Amino acid sequence: MSKMIDLTHQKFGRLYVEGKADYTGSNGNMRWQCVCDCGNHVVVDGYSLRRGITKSCGCLRREVARKEASNNEAFLASQGNPLKNEYGVGFSSIYMGKRNRTGVIGVSFDTQSQRFVARMMYHGKYVLNHVTSDFQEAVRLRKEAEEKYFKQPVNREQ
Repeated sequence: MSKMIDLTHQKFGRLYVEGKADYTGSNGNMRWQCVCDCGNHVVVDGYSLRRGITKSCGCLRREVARKEASNNEAFLASQGNPLKNEYGVGFSSIYMGKRNRTGVIGVSFDTQSQRFVARMMYHGKYVLNHVTSDFQEAVRLRKEAEEKYFKQPVNREQ
């Protein structure tokens, strides 16, 4: 068994070590009670402190991410872009994906039950989730639901 290295009253990055924690880590390493410069109290693995793996309570990572995001033009260009059109309908509901094998948006084939499934989500809830053995019936159910819930026709082309 190795000798414990006392880290009390030392500073690692933004963390100041107050003392030993009441328990050790599952890997057997000593855990230390620390206070961050921002005021948060955290319990950190001693190895992570000594090797510089853990430098703060998480505030440093958030600050770096905020700074990097503000300098990333691609991120700023896409930030705030809705995943829905002006009618509140998700783009995934109105554009056919490249993995679609039935050729109809919202109709898929369940290989386990060997049946077709007609689905449609509107405002985050399934308004259509019907299983049928007939492909044409599944297409009809989907089209009826589209007419009922969508205010604009579905764009069949990508």
